[in-house]
Amino acid sequence: MTRYGLIGRSLSHSFSQRYFTEKFDKEGLFGHRYDTFELADLAEVPDLLRNTKGLSGFNVTIPYKQEIIPYLDELDATASAVGAVNTVKIDAGRTMGYNTDIDGFRATLHPLLQGRTPRALVLGSGGASRAVAYVLREAGIKFRVVSRSRERGDLVWEQLDPVLVNVSTLIINSTPLGMEPAPETRPELPYDAIGPKHLMIDLVYNPERTLFLMEGERRGARTVNGLTMLHAQAEASWDVWHR
Repeated sequence: MTRYGLIGRSLSHSFSQRYFTEKFDKEGLFGHRYDTFELADLAEVPDLLRNTKGLSGFNVTIPYKQEIIPYLDELDATASAVGAVNTVKIDAGRTMGYNTDIDGFRATLHPLLQGRTPRALVLGSGGASRAVAYVLREAGIKFRVVSRSRERGDLVWEQLDPVLVNVSTLIINSTPLGMEPAPETRPELPYDAIGPKHLMIDLVYNPERTLFLMEGERRGARTVNGLTMLHAQAEASWDVWHR
């Protein structure tokens, strides 16, 4: 049995297990399985690696994309540059960290830009935010990161005034706000400063229409959820595991 999985703190919202199970069935890989591993603390990782027979790789989700790094033997160059890992390959007992969120966000963003480089706001400063920032820099897009503290971002939430939001026509939510099991939450923005010139991307994919996106839709903004990113990063993870 060849096993893969997902580690995180709360995984009831995740589609990854279903996605990979369907992929294995479609490709006739009946000796493969994908499990979820809810960990209250990453100190449980060494035991997980020791005791899970056949584990060949795993994905990492909130809130462990940065915290996982000290538990790995090595990072590839891109994951090292980003400072976050969402995919781990296990080969001969050694763990190698990769970041396929970059592939996922590229697949989401690039078809939407149409040659433009809008000013951007990145909401949140966690592991997913680091992948978003990496892709924005690649595309030559100027951006600011919004965080709860100035140590982790360029701005704190209280600094998001209507003028700043109005001129930042690309807004990316990389926080878990709005995600199941708390779909009633949303990033706190002056939403009335948003209009038809805005593009709003939510990395959340469950639910497909978050309150963040619905607020943008009401004001004429283009909105995109995290499903394209989910699928693209998952396929990139599969490629990593089979190199």
